[in-house]
Amino acid sequence: MMIRQLAPAVLLALCCTPVLARDDTKPSMSPEQAAMMAAYQKAGTPGKQHAELAKAAGDYTLSIRSWERPDAAPSEDRGTATRKMALDGRVLVETMQATMHGQRFNGHGMTGYDNVSGKWWSTWNDSMSTGVMVSQGDCDDHGACTFHGSWNDPVTKGKVDARMQNRWIKPGVEVFTMYAPGQDGKEYKMMEMTYTRL
Repeated sequence: MMIRQLAPAVLLALCCTPVLARDDTKPSMSPEQAAMMAAYQKAGTPGKQHAELAKAAGDYTLSIRSWERPDAAPSEDRGTATRKMALDGRVLVETMQATMHGQRFNGHGMTGYDNVSGKWWSTWNDSMSTGVMVSQGDCDDHGACTFHGSWNDPVTKGKVDARMQNRWIKPGVEVFTMYAPGQDGKEYKMMEMTYTRL
């Protein structure tokens, strides 16, 4: 939304900058316009975080375990995932095909790093919902991340807050774990997915 609001102002500033004929020594932009342009260029340029993110691109098999409640035995499912970089190396896009509790399950996620906020972010949509889960978090130098996000509960219509962690346990093998409140309100592990690169 912020980009949509500011982009017209930047375009207007650039379009309205006077062209100075026969004098190449004078700037074509005011200092304020130049600073604004530099800020946008810095915010939009992929950096080392995006280069690290690109290392996760590839095809994977998935081993999925999920728990309906803390004391229940997990259900186990299988799937596949494909991760590709998009927007010229700015965003990692994941598409997933699997089964969940015996039903067909498809998912779509995006992960990126915001140069402005200094935070990692992710989105998730899947075939069990028409909503979107938006999360934000931090990652260390080894690619281990912790995100916090929420989705809308179809029964209560309220938000469900969740904590997600992912870590590379060895080259080519990543474990994603999701924690959410149980019926007693206490956090428990509700899902664990192991990604193994093909």
